[in-house]
Amino acid sequence: MLTDTTPDIYLASSSPRRRELLDQIGVRYGWMAADIDETPQDDESPEVFVLRLALEKARVGLKARGSRPRLPVLSADTAVVLDEQLLGKPATHEQGVSMLAQLSGRKHRVLTAMALVDGEREATRLSVSHVSFREIAPAEIERYWETGEPWDKAGGYAIQGRAAVFIDRLEGSYSGVMGLALFETAQLLDEFAIPYQRHW
Repeated sequence: MLTDTTPDIYLASSSPRRRELLDQIGVRYGWMAADIDETPQDDESPEVFVLRLALEKARVGLKARGSRPRLPVLSADTAVVLDEQLLGKPATHEQGVSMLAQLSGRKHRVLTAMALVDGEREATRLSVSHVSFREIAPAEIERYWETGEPWDKAGGYAIQGRAAVFIDRLEGSYSGVMGLALFETAQLLDEFAIPYQRHW
């Protein structure tokens, strides 16, 4: 799907949040899903994990580009890390409630990796943010889960949604916690000489 007849790049992601963030800085893009195996490898650090997944998604997107214009492909991956353990996307009520209970009253890291590839070059960037949650009462956790917002969110929460009331402090990138760090994304676009600001 294309957002414009003359896109700057392709986005290898079906995330509406990442599309909103690209819209925010004026990038015109086409997008496609990039489904890969997201299982961590043995002894793989969280940083290496997110960088690997972002690059694999971008490579999948490059193959999916097919006969379309030969534009660079951008992708990203986000992980929530607590005590060096990855908190993935909750698939059940039990998982979602457990994740939020673990995050309650504590600081965690959010890692977002971006990759941009064009078939000849590959470049990556990593955004690291620290997010502190206030204490969250069990009843609040249940109410938040019932909103449906935690589904398909790393760590079981969305900073741009209702979970904003749980966040006491953010050190780092708001857009990175959302899923696409715009400062680092702009660095990649500049590195590939993609003049996205011409749409401003």
